[in-house]
Amino acid sequence: MKKRLVIFILYCCTLPLVSAQTLEEAKGMFTKGEYAKAKPVFEKYVKSQATNANYNYWYGVCCLKTNEPQKALKYLEFAAKRKIQNAPLYLGQVYNDLYRFEEAVSNYQEYVDLLNKKKQPAEEANKLLEKSKINARMFKGVEKVCVIDSFVVDKDDFLSAYKLSEESGKLFTYNDYFKQEGKNPGTVYETELGNKIYYSEQGKDKTLNILSKNKMLDKWGEGNQLPSSFNANGNSNYPFMLTDGATIYFASDGEGSIGGYDIFVTRYNTNTDAYLAIENVGMPFNSPYNDYMYAIDEYNNLGWFASDRYQPEGKVCVYVFIPNTSKQIYNFEAMESDSLKHLAQLHSLKETWIDKKAVAEAKERLQAVINKKPIEKSNYDFEFFINDELTYHSIDQFKSPEAKTLFKKYQLLSKGYRQQSDKLDTQRQWYEKANKAERTKMTGGILDLERRVQEMSQELDAQTISIRSTEILYLKK
Repeated sequence: MKKRLVIFILYCCTLPLVSAQTLEEAKGMFTKGEYAKAKPVFEKYVKSQATNANYNYWYGVCCLKTNEPQKALKYLEFAAKRKIQNAPLYLGQVYNDLYRFEEAVSNYQEYVDLLNKKKQPAEEANKLLEKSKINARMFKGVEKVCVIDSFVVDKDDFLSAYKLSEESGKLFTYNDYFKQEGKNPGTVYETELGNKIYYSEQGKDKTLNILSKNKMLDKWGEGNQLPSSFNANGNSNYPFMLTDGATIYFASDGEGSIGGYDIFVTRYNTNTDAYLAIENVGMPFNSPYNDYMYAIDEYNNLGWFASDRYQPEGKVCVYVFIPNTSKQIYNFEAMESDSLKHLAQLHSLKETWIDKKAVAEAKERLQAVINKKPIEKSNYDFEFFINDELTYHSIDQFKSPEAKTLFKKYQLLSKGYRQQSDKLDTQRQWYEKANKAERTKMTGGILDLERRVQEMSQELDAQTISIRSTEILYLKK
């Protein structure tokens, strides 16, 4: 009899607590931030008493915190109408997540005014208010981007979804690259030549900062932290450098982010030996969620970035897009708000497919890199004149190992030069069509780009001479 009693008690202890949870237990879990556990109980109560403002509030917040902002909307709107104190705060978050930024601003402002009236701290609420104001402005400049595909993958292994060409460099997790263990959320970008890395590393305060290292012969130098503009007021991670050696993308959850991690870009100015002002790349790349690891495969003309928008815990969506040579935005004034909202959210990829031929070609390129099939080329890779008697068409023709290494650098520089030249031509065309105010804003960037293109041209000429002389000297031995 005693044995049966013990077995019965043990059985009861293993029953799930959720089905037996009371309202008081749910409220306790809500206070602790255990929203998923509290949610079923609040749902039961709000269904039985639909006009109870507190039940609407508690259930609405639980829906919001478990990534269901659309479901949370009506409950938090009801709670706000019934003057539940914190309802405007969470309703503002719902509106923000649903890209209804003007309404988010209005609710946050109401909440800030209430806190100020009660002489309670309003710093955090003011930060949310300012973010929504930024979001509202950014929503007016959604970029026209053709997104050809997406993959939902495990967050812990999301880099495996990136299929970059060798010419674009390599991506690693911090642990894989440095052979470390433990929780190291940083990533590493290694250039195609393998002589430089950009990586994110945790400091003593556990904040992630971006650093770089150069390889001299067979040894890596010390890590150099990038300027404070990269690493200010938050975590900075997911660096990626274009083949021009000057344009760097990264993600940060600090100042200027519209929600969680945002993708930013800047360029290194060789004249001033400094980076230009860092810019948020805007929507649709960035969202009120976490967006990061922006990478451009210039060889295959494909772009990649990751986002946890509308994804369950532990999952992210990796988007593949066709990179633009210059930024073009949708006409905010001429478009319906819902249509623009869908484009900003990437609600449907097909809505971004304006040029069907370009989409088909990009999908072919994507399929080729996924299947690791080489893209068809001409009969020879290039045409490089050594002297009047020698013209090389493949890298294997170089006899000098040093000349071969110099030529690989030349190829990278040449690719960057073409890209920047195309970008300059596009910006000049836009300048011709722009009004006076727009021209004033564009002038500085165009002048800097002109200087960079000229410098790259001179570097190409010098590299060409160096390759020829090195190869000829080797052949004479």
